[in-house]
Amino acid sequence: MSPFQKKLLVILAMVAVLSPLGIILPEKFEAGDAWGEWSAETIRELVGFIPEKLAETADIWRAPIPDYNLGDEKSSFAVQALSYILSGAIGIGLCVLVLFGLSKLLVKKKE
Repeated sequence: MSPFQKKLLVILAMVAVLSPLGIILPEKFEAGDAWGEWSAETIRELVGFIPEKLAETADIWRAPIPDYNLGDEKSSFAVQALSYILSGAIGIGLCVLVLFGLSKLLVKKKE
């Protein structure tokens, strides 16, 4: 593993550990949902309608960890924070695996 890759993994781990800020900041600033993570109903409230294709496709994908929380909305902060960190770690791991697999397929080793 190159020094750049090590630094990148450390940065990604730090981002995953800081991810519980996504719980604290919206509550502190009364911001509601995170930007871009709106449900179809929230979009209806924001713009007055649900775009046709969104209405057709909204239920196709269900998140493996809905709302990044292994508990429910009433879970303790500790459970929510650990859930956020776990979600971040899973996402980072999946990205690393996909990029590693693609690099093995696309990059030829010099002999």
